[in-house]
Amino acid sequence: MNIPKLQIGNIMSEVPIVQGGMGVRVSLSSLAAAVANEGGIGTISSIALGDINVSKNEYEKNSREALIREIRKAKSMTKGILAVNVMEALSNAKDLIKAAVKEGIKMIVVGAGLPLKLPAIVEDDSVNLVPIVSSGRAAGLILRSWDKRYQRTADGFILEGPLAGGHLGFSTEQLDHINEYSLEKLLPDVLSAVKSYEEKYGKKIPIIVGGGIFDGKDIKQMLSLGASGVQMGTRFVCTDECNVSPEFKQAYLEASEEDIEIIKSPVGMPGRAIKNKFLKRVENNGRLRIKCPYKCLSACDIVKAKYCIAKALLNSWAGDVDNGLIFCGQNAYRVNKIISVKELFSELCADLKAA
Repeated sequence: MNIPKLQIGNIMSEVPIVQGGMGVRVSLSSLAAAVANEGGIGTISSIALGDINVSKNEYEKNSREALIREIRKAKSMTKGILAVNVMEALSNAKDLIKAAVKEGIKMIVVGAGLPLKLPAIVEDDSVNLVPIVSSGRAAGLILRSWDKRYQRTADGFILEGPLAGGHLGFSTEQLDHINEYSLEKLLPDVLSAVKSYEEKYGKKIPIIVGGGIFDGKDIKQMLSLGASGVQMGTRFVCTDECNVSPEFKQAYLEASEEDIEIIKSPVGMPGRAIKNKFLKRVENNGRLRIKCPYKCLSACDIVKAKYCIAKALLNSWAGDVDNGLIFCGQNAYRVNKIISVKELFSELCADLKAA
């Protein structure tokens, strides 16, 4: 079997794997470049790259400059395909997107909300716009809006299922019936939603699926159902090139299936994380002290939030996992060793060929 390539708009990756954009500071230049060097699409997550202790007046500039540094570092390490992931819910999302485009990034991935105004921010049609959705309905809303307001369509979609890590695009009630929202059930609706727009704009709108994709067999299954590629995040955390702390990686290696749970994020969305001392303390003690010089997430209710999610994620990234939040996908408990990105790609491609 020849491994199919993944075409998104005007870019073509040799391997149909997109490395997910993981914040905070989980997927930075070193990881993204390593993935791009193996023929996949490496993604830099743009959230909380700057100093979170700066003043409100400095926050936007500080964040922008930090993203630019990461993009330039990644470009110095690879000639492969790089993407930047931006959360729609970020208060400075527009500024980060513009900075990434100015630095020559040709694929912008936007999640955590419906990016209905994205074509107005990125007018250059050589830049590929790829929203993250969790349903055919969400994809349809974006497609109709872009078509009507901007005479433009999406260059692709990332469909994230309920087994993904971090913030999830599903309600708590939906997650109580998780099997009803499997990728196998969601994918046909998204494929159907894009069909008429593919015909109208004369191009394929590839669907990349993510959430629970662990090995080559999973990739083969999704490709056989009509996906053009897969997004993987959890598998890349325990690689040499991922620059989270050793303690962060060890939490993955030690996690059992029972340790992985759905939590309610301070931004009001369900999320998937590893249960640890920090989450137990929040559960037992309620609200922790929050000091917020700015509002990095527009959806964050500082008055009601039990903790600052940016600070909690940064603590784990830096190694203070007992005072931090550790996002992960449902299959994190299956990760049992730290390997290089090259080794991981070799394993995935061998499995895919054998499937």
